[in-house]
Amino acid sequence: MKMTKTYHLAVDLGATSGRTILATFDGEKVDMQEIARYHYPMLPIGEHLYWNLPLIYQHILESMKKCAALLAEMPEQPKLKSIGIDTWGCDVAYFLKDGSIASLPFCYRDTHTVGAVERFCKEMPKEEVYAKTGIQFMDFNTLFQLDTIRRNNPEVLDNADKILFMPDALSYMLTGKAVTERTVASTSQILNPNTGDLDDVLLSKVGLKRSKFGPMIEPGEEIGTLIPRLANLTGLGEVPVVAVAGHDTASAVAAVPTPDKDYAYLSCGTWSLLGIENEGPIITEKSLEYNFTNEGGVDNTIRVLKNITGLWLFERCREEFKDAPTDISELAALYLESDCPSIVNPDDPSFANPSSMTKAIDEYCEKTSQPIPETPADYIRVVYRSLAHRYGEITEWLRELSPVEIKRLHVIGGGSRNRHLMQMAADSLGIPVVAGPAECTALGNVLMQLRACKSLSSLKEMRKVAINSTETETFNPSK
Repeated sequence: MKMTKTYHLAVDLGATSGRTILATFDGEKVDMQEIARYHYPMLPIGEHLYWNLPLIYQHILESMKKCAALLAEMPEQPKLKSIGIDTWGCDVAYFLKDGSIASLPFCYRDTHTVGAVERFCKEMPKEEVYAKTGIQFMDFNTLFQLDTIRRNNPEVLDNADKILFMPDALSYMLTGKAVTERTVASTSQILNPNTGDLDDVLLSKVGLKRSKFGPMIEPGEEIGTLIPRLANLTGLGEVPVVAVAGHDTASAVAAVPTPDKDYAYLSCGTWSLLGIENEGPIITEKSLEYNFTNEGGVDNTIRVLKNITGLWLFERCREEFKDAPTDISELAALYLESDCPSIVNPDDPSFANPSSMTKAIDEYCEKTSQPIPETPADYIRVVYRSLAHRYGEITEWLRELSPVEIKRLHVIGGGSRNRHLMQMAADSLGIPVVAGPAECTALGNVLMQLRACKSLSSLKEMRKVAINSTETETFNPSK
């Protein structure tokens, strides 16, 4: 008996831009239709960078109206079965008791957290923090953001009735229900993977109580339904809003189209996140030395990974090219015209948010006695070679930690479309690179909604549907 198609709305928000996708499921595969794409650049006010949360919320509501109109135009006029939201990690929003926004969320690229790890760890040793959380040390982790705000703007924390991670904040605005979804909370360096909840000792260090945050829930649980006002405004009715894997990388990894576990994954976009899926955290002296992180995944899995500055370098360099092609594929292919041998460390602090990325690369090359790039082709080649080299380096570290034999690398996200970078990665790692799908995060969002709606019952079933719903390309080492 053929299954009746079901319809689901995925809100997939990345750093500075997002999209809303209407997905259909026929029992075997997922089809996705983008119905809206929108931008919300970092908002500079005074000396800080913020996220324009009301603008993001408005974009979501407008896309929900478009969704309702599309469904109404279909002959069968189907009803939307669920809505799910995934976003980037670490950043949080603040709300007053009446549900109104208490303060705009700080953006993780704001410079107020520079040096925050060192300041916090004067009061609590790194080893103790890592033993509690297993999270990679980065200045913008939620723990250090909150510590910085406590030092500089304590009224933000004191006035807030609720502190919610970004996907939870938006779900709260839609449903009136405050929750803390585990995968996005796991990016904070406050979640203890052994207890499965926010750590009271770490919260006390930043002067907060657990009650400021919503109750912990797992991916696949229903948060609530659209509040009546929004149900009427959007035309969708009181649709359930469910917790997907709220952290975008967790959603993406859930949709890796693989039949087995002998692989590492690379989520390749503005950030590159390289890791494995494991049954439990890996918290050792070696993982601390290599600064690996243990973040939550679907079905209580742990994503043991390392954050790498990704195509951010390319994106920022591109802004400075005056006479280069505007088409991304043509621009990417320029690297073939260069033989510049220089390699930079993408994770060097100088590349975090410089006023000029090309100048930052020049200065790094000069400091390390390497040839300075001269043309757009040179800069692109340097960026690609540097990323591929870093992927190889991190994979070797991961092999030292991993109980899994890494036989191939699955690359997901927009960067998987870059065939030049994929081949360089295969050559650097010496193993096959399976590229695709580019839309893995949105697919994972939808697959988790299907779990919440009881259409799928396990991660294994999700991966089977992912294989049916996607196409990939394999790049073998050329040497």
